[in-house]
Amino acid sequence: MFKPFAKKTKEALQRTKDSWFGKVTQLVGKTSLDQATLDELEELLISGDVGMETSISLVERVKERAKRENSGDNGGATGILKDELIKMLKVGPVDENITERASQHIPWVILVVGVNGSGKTTSIAKLAHNFKQDGTQVTLAAADTFRAAAIDQLQMWGNQLGIDVISHQSGADPGAVVFDTIQAAKNRGVEVVIADTAGRLHTKHNLMEELKKIKRVAQKADDTAPHEVLLVMDATTGQNGLSQAKHFTEAVDVTGIILTKLDSTAKGGIVLSICDQLKIPIKYIGTGEKVGDLVPFDATVFVDALMSE
Repeated sequence: MFKPFAKKTKEALQRTKDSWFGKVTQLVGKTSLDQATLDELEELLISGDVGMETSISLVERVKERAKRENSGDNGGATGILKDELIKMLKVGPVDENITERASQHIPWVILVVGVNGSGKTTSIAKLAHNFKQDGTQVTLAAADTFRAAAIDQLQMWGNQLGIDVISHQSGADPGAVVFDTIQAAKNRGVEVVIADTAGRLHTKHNLMEELKKIKRVAQKADDTAPHEVLLVMDATTGQNGLSQAKHFTEAVDVTGIILTKLDSTAKGGIVLSICDQLKIPIKYIGTGEKVGDLVPFDATVFVDALMSE
C-alpha cells in the first residue's frame, strides 16, 4: 500500500541515494558476493556514516544469509540486503504512531531535547502542525528560558500555527514553565503538550542535570509524564550524533528520535547506526524546510526509497 509520506521520504533521500547508496545497490546487484565484494560493501557502508561496528554486522548478516539460502548472486543478494536493512531499522513497536498514542492519556506530554543548532524548535513547530492537521489540540511550553530569542521563536511559530504557547520571562525556571503548561492543558482539555528545552551540549553535566530536573517537575504535575522524550538529531553530524544520543538517553530516557536535515546530507547511513547501536526508534524525519516537512519514519518506505531505481 502506498503511504502518503513515501514521496517526501524518497525526495529527502535523493542525495544519499545518488552519491552513496546507489553504489551499494549497484555493487550488490551486479556481482556475486565473494570476499572482495563483501569488503567493498563494508567500505561503502562506512563511507556513508553507517559506522564500522554496524557496517561489519550488516555485511556479516548478508553474507551468512546468502550462504544459507544459496542466494549470493545478482538479484538474490539485493533482496537479502533489503530485508536485512529493514530488520535493522525496525526498532520498537512496528508502525507506532505518536498521534494515535496521544489519545491514551490526556494531556500527552512530549519533552523535546537536543543540542544547539539541531533544528529542535522548528521540529517542535512541525510536530505541532502534524497534530493539528490530525485534529488534535496542542499547547507548547517555551521551557528554553536561557535564551529570550528561543521563547520569541516558539511564540512566533505558535502565532503562525494558531497554537497556544505558555511562557515565562527569560531566565525563569524551565521546570515551572512545563508544570504550568501541563496544568493549563488539564484545565482546558488540551490533548497534547510539547515542551521545548534549552539546546544544550551533551557534555555539560550541569545542563544535563537541569534536564533531569525538568522531567522531575513535570511528574509533579502528572506522575506519568513525560510520555515521550524525543531527541532531535541533525543527520549531517554523522557519527558524532551517537555520542549525543547516548548522553541524553542516560539523562532522560529518550524514547524516540526526530532526525532533521536528512535532505541536506549525502550520508544518510547514520539512520542505520542509530537503530543498530542505540536501539532507539526513529519516529520522524525532516524532509525539508516547510512546516509540513516532517514525516513519520517507516523502515520499509525508507529502504524502498534508498533502493528504488
